Order: sequence, then C-alpha cells, then structure tokens
Amino acid sequence: MNELQSRAQQILGLLDLTSLNDNDTEYNIHNLCNNAITPFGFVPAICIYSRFIPLAKYELPNNLIKIATVTNFPHGSTDIELALYETQLAITRGADEVDIVFPYHALLTGDEKIGAILISNAKKICKNKTLKVIIESGELKTATLIQKASEICISNGADFIKTSTGKVDINATLSATEIMLNTIKQYNPNCGFKAAGGIKTVVEAIKYLELTEKIMGSNWITANKFRFGASSLLNDVIAILSNTATNNTHSSY
Repeated sequence: MNELQSRAQQILGLLDLTSLNDNDTEYNIHNLCNNAITPFGFVPAICIYSRFIPLAKYELPNNLIKIATVTNFPHGSTDIELALYETQLAITRGADEVDIVFPYHALLTGDEKIGAILISNAKKICKNKTLKVIIESGELKTATLIQKASEICISNGADFIKTSTGKVDINATLSATEIMLNTIKQYNPNCGFKAAGGIKTVVEAIKYLELTEKIMGSNWITANKFRFGASSLLNDVIAILSNTATNNTHSSY
C-alpha cells in the first residue's frame, strides 16, 4: 500500500457518509447504508435526516456504524424550543450522534448567550450520545467570531465542533479549521473536530489531516475525535484503494 492509499484507508475510518438532500427517499438511504460498508472496511457513521433513522437502524449492522442526524438545520434558528424538540426526537428515534446548528445569526448580531443556552440544553438531552455543533464558519467569516463560537460550544458541552452545514457558499476551509483546532487545543483537547462541506477528494482531505497532525498530533486523529462530513469523498477513497483512480486526479500528491 502506497502513501496515498494509506491515507485513503485512514480517511475511510473517519468519514461520516452523508446524505442531506431535500429529495432524499428511502431508496437513497438504503443505498447510502449499503455504500457505508465497503470491501476495505466501513465508515464510522452515516449522517441523514431524522425521519430516516428507523430505516437506517434496520439496514445497518448493530453497533458497527453509528447513525448521526441534524437538528436546527440548516439555518441555525434562535427557536430554542423547536431545536431542542428536534434533538429529543432524534434521540428517541435512535440517533447515536446529533449534529446541531449553532445559532450563528445571533452571534453575528452580538448575542453570545442564546448559543450557550441551546448547546448546554441539547447536551442534557443527548447525555452520553455524541453532540456535534455546526458553527457555520463560512458565515461567521472572521477569526474572532469563529473562535468565539468554538469557545461557546466547547464550554457548554459540545463533543465535537463542526465547520459547516454544506448548505452555504463557503463551507470547510483550512483557515477555519486552524482556528477551531487551536481553540480545541486551548480549551478542551477532548472535544472533537469535524470538517464538513466541499471536501471531495482524498488529496483535499489529506491537507486537513496534515494540519490537524501539526496542531493536535497524529495520535489525536481517531474517529472519536476527528471526522470528515462528505457525500462524495468515499468515491475517491474507493477509487484509490481499488487502484482505479486516474493519475491526473491525484498528480498533486
């Protein structure tokens, strides 16, 4: 196995295979569950809309692949009651992980309290289930706001902080990742990180791994601490591990 294939194998074990399309059907989710189990191993989690959780639980082997869902998605509403209702419903349906959108619009207007209230109460609902908080770094834009959102999430019980919903113009970036990882390192290295949105190739994903290794150390990168959220990245992983990737696609690595 060459270095690129080794990285592809590593990425497979860190991937939240995601389908969050408005037109998703049971057939789509059935296929997603099938794709989550590959000849080279299986992804740690799939991420789907809450209504499909019972189907995914039926389709997937017990305890091998976690089921994640989204709440307060994608707009990051300040309707705390609704967001917490969605979170409770997700847990009741059997979600192992909840990716909740931080009320980033409120933070943009200077309100730091509502995000803290939402995350602390969401964690109470999730209990021992994993709570990932999407700060929507591409909308926050500035380093100050990205760091502030990360701090609020970490200090109020987030198990992971996540870059993006994948539904805005700017999703995961290396610059936002660097800020978020440094905030994790400073405030709670037990908090995980998820890069989501726009990462489609192994070569792109490797840049995030190398940055994380530089800041947190290579031993920190496990599925309990680091994830990629993607729908198409798996295709490139499989292509590389199957030796079917074109030379042009990966000539930069």
